[in-house]
Amino acid sequence: MTLALSQKTPDARVGQIIKLAVMAVGGQGGGVLTGWIEALARAQGYAVQATSVAGVAQRTGATIYYLEMTPVSDQQPVFALAPSAGDVDILIAAEMMEVGRAVMRGFVTPDRTTLIGSTHRALAVSEKSAPGDGIADAEEVRAAAEIASQRLILADMDRLAVDQGSVISASLFGALAGSGALPFARAAFEDAIRAGGKGIDASLRAFAVGFDAAERGVAPVDQVAKSTLPALKGPARQMQEWQQLLTRADAMPGPVQAMAKAGLHKVVDFQDCAYGAAYLDRLDSILARDNAARDWALAATAAKYIANAMAYDDIIRVADLKTRGPRFERIKKEMGAQEDQLIQLTEYFHPRAEEIAGMLPAKMGARVEANPKRMAQLDRWFGKGRRLRTDTLPAFMILHVVGGLKGYRLRTRRHAVELAHLEAWLSRSLASLERDYALSVELLKCRRLVKGYSDTHARGLSKFDSVMNAADLLKGRSDAADWVDRLVKAALQDPDGKALAGAIETVRSFA
Repeated sequence: MTLALSQKTPDARVGQIIKLAVMAVGGQGGGVLTGWIEALARAQGYAVQATSVAGVAQRTGATIYYLEMTPVSDQQPVFALAPSAGDVDILIAAEMMEVGRAVMRGFVTPDRTTLIGSTHRALAVSEKSAPGDGIADAEEVRAAAEIASQRLILADMDRLAVDQGSVISASLFGALAGSGALPFARAAFEDAIRAGGKGIDASLRAFAVGFDAAERGVAPVDQVAKSTLPALKGPARQMQEWQQLLTRADAMPGPVQAMAKAGLHKVVDFQDCAYGAAYLDRLDSILARDNAARDWALAATAAKYIANAMAYDDIIRVADLKTRGPRFERIKKEMGAQEDQLIQLTEYFHPRAEEIAGMLPAKMGARVEANPKRMAQLDRWFGKGRRLRTDTLPAFMILHVVGGLKGYRLRTRRHAVELAHLEAWLSRSLASLERDYALSVELLKCRRLVKGYSDTHARGLSKFDSVMNAADLLKGRSDAADWVDRLVKAALQDPDGKALAGAIETVRSFA
């Protein structure tokens, strides 16, 4: 007897597991995006498993969401709980450095991985806390991603979503649909959003622009547009004085003009037009010692750092900035607050005794600073820090009044100290001008180490003094300017100054 067995044609898709990872930091909607993808796959007849491994850093850190899916069949699929290097089909990164981390961890491979990423930046704590410019180079990440991936889709998904009144998860979902990496129709993706039941219209708009961005191909990493100076406003007499100052700046050599205007704007905004005139007077004195043969490098450098030195961060300045209307508008925009929603805003202050003494009249402040008991008393009174909710009228009025003390600022102890420091710095920097022009330029640049207020200002000032003192050991050397540049870069490497200490020891070894 012959026994005939009937067999149905096997589904070619059975056994093919699609592996997708989403890398996002807290607050970027990685969980929402994962939920949409999971709902989409189930609705299309796929068995799905979704897992997540949360980080433990700022805003929950970088979370990895992982999904595996395969068509439902008689066979029971066995899914992995986390992605493995070299075994990911689709990688979605909600931020440019997440793109880099995905490449570094081996999740992106040229033989199989479609990489979808956003070019915007959510700066890491290490980038924010660096004394200098600690921002990682996004172009290097992009170049590595182009090599590592089979297909690369990059665009500013965050901006695309925000412009549509939505969040990045929706535009990334659209990019996933537009990539064609999943075997589902666009309508199925949109149905998954509708099934979510929240923010449907805005999410669909963001989905559409993300879809279009993926279809257009790889977009270049966005370049930061050159900012223009905001227009100053004021009474007619003061605006006339401002225009006269601008005319003086316009008369300066071409290489100096742009920086002189920016510096002038900064010091006038800090104080007033008379203060701006004093800034231009100082710059004119340096221009008289500079020349076109050097492309006015000395004056252009001085234009930047004299302005920074004159517009120091005292309590008056901080209070002024924290109570300006545009700042509140920016915060509301960043928070996505609607007109009918309230925002609770808490300001954190931790002034040292030096900041409080600096607010006193110059002579009185000097006496207090010279008295350890008085300084200890100020530290006991103010050293615990303060939290002020500027969404409430009393706290806002306190800061608004303090921020309006510009007329008093020039009589304070802090201003006297800053003015003396400014004059001493210029004198030391220009002392070697006749015999070493490049050294004078680099010494002027040392001022970039002094920034911020409170403890940040104290650390920067200490590094500044260390570099300027080390520069005295280099005078007369042909490579003095190069070594000062190295010292400044070392000072900007870490908050503790370990790199600077090592560089100074090197200088002492051959000085």
